[in-house]
Amino acid sequence: MIDSMRLCLLALLSGSAALAQELPAPLTDADFKPVRIEEVLLGQQLFYDPILSGNREVSCATCHHPAFGTSDGLSLGIGDGGMGLGTARVVDPVNMPEQRVPRNAPALFNLGAYEFTVLFHDGRIEVDADRPGGLRTPLDADMVAGFTSLLSAQTMFPVLSPDEMAGHYSENEVSKAVRRGVLTGPGGAWDIIARRVADIPAYAADFMLVYDHIDAPGAIGFADISNAIAAFIASEWRSDGAPFDGVLRGDGDLPAPAAAGMALFYGEAGCAGCHRGPFLTDHQFHVMGVPQIGPGKAARFESHARDEGRFRVTGNPADLYAFRTPSLRNVALTAPYGHAGAERDLRKFVVGHLDPAAALATYDIAAAVLPAFDADDARGLHDNPAIAAAVTVSPVTLRDHDIAALIAFLQALTDPAAQQGHLGVPDTVPSGLPVVRPR
Repeated sequence: MIDSMRLCLLALLSGSAALAQELPAPLTDADFKPVRIEEVLLGQQLFYDPILSGNREVSCATCHHPAFGTSDGLSLGIGDGGMGLGTARVVDPVNMPEQRVPRNAPALFNLGAYEFTVLFHDGRIEVDADRPGGLRTPLDADMVAGFTSLLSAQTMFPVLSPDEMAGHYSENEVSKAVRRGVLTGPGGAWDIIARRVADIPAYAADFMLVYDHIDAPGAIGFADISNAIAAFIASEWRSDGAPFDGVLRGDGDLPAPAAAGMALFYGEAGCAGCHRGPFLTDHQFHVMGVPQIGPGKAARFESHARDEGRFRVTGNPADLYAFRTPSLRNVALTAPYGHAGAERDLRKFVVGHLDPAAALATYDIAAAVLPAFDADDARGLHDNPAIAAAVTVSPVTLRDHDIAALIAFLQALTDPAAQQGHLGVPDTVPSGLPVVRPR
């Protein structure tokens, strides 16, 4: 129930009580899946351990680090074949990657909430009670059992990607298994990774302590690794302590610019049409005319640099260039923005959303954050006319001070505790491999 303080504040901002109907109820423990601390601590070690990557050089944290808002600060990252972290990451001249990671690394905030039933920019994995294991994924019949959540299932994909963690097709046992299409079962990519982890005594002991069904190192499966990582992500980056949350609870308010921005967000600017609910997302797919840069989602044998978004999942022409609405929690920490990270500046990205077609016509790739690489990152911009033609939202005109107020509101979605996480970065991991840190 919205209490009287909250109603009065909203009435003051909007001139009526109508805005109060738009705001979600405050978040509580009931919105999040419970976690066990021993599982979280195990997941923390695995999240920061490069042992999960083909060449033992890339960890989950390489592309999802708290120092960069649980992303990497880049428009399109360099996974395998890179050196350094975040905006300081460069191409390894000895082990060069084949291409950039095709999409911007999404933030990890609040992914342990029950509401998140679809993940990735194109929604290619989602909860589906009619599928084995209750999940729909591109692996379909190859999907193995044992993943306890959608978030857990998500972690199985980066380790199979040559661009992200697996490595070039011929350079290690994981990448060779991926190339052969052997993902599951003995000798499959996941099994190879699980055996690596099981062979480390500290991990073997922890898995047997955390999971009742594991009574020997050989019983550790990749799904168990994923489940531990998911528990860590869910706990570490639960984020419900922003100034905005004080408004929802009725025990705080926003300063004038942010308060005015909230009124615009839920009113004239129309942002809440897609960014609604407690996590400020409808979890749906929309064509917002975001520029396409980088290699796109072409298959290796294709020459284009398009990314057709949700269409690649559904085959429905209406889904061409549609991407999932991201949560805006901690959005000020998660630049660059867009499925390809085409814009580094939050204000310019917001302005682009007000009139997508106009923004596409004037887009300059200098707005991206891209480590030097021998690639034509602008090839995808040739698709801008087609992307613009697919946009269905009407332009919105706002004055400069209104846009400034919107930005102030978006900054009020930052949870101070979210910037470091609750446990932080471990000093060491059981494999003994280096833990990635900013310079």
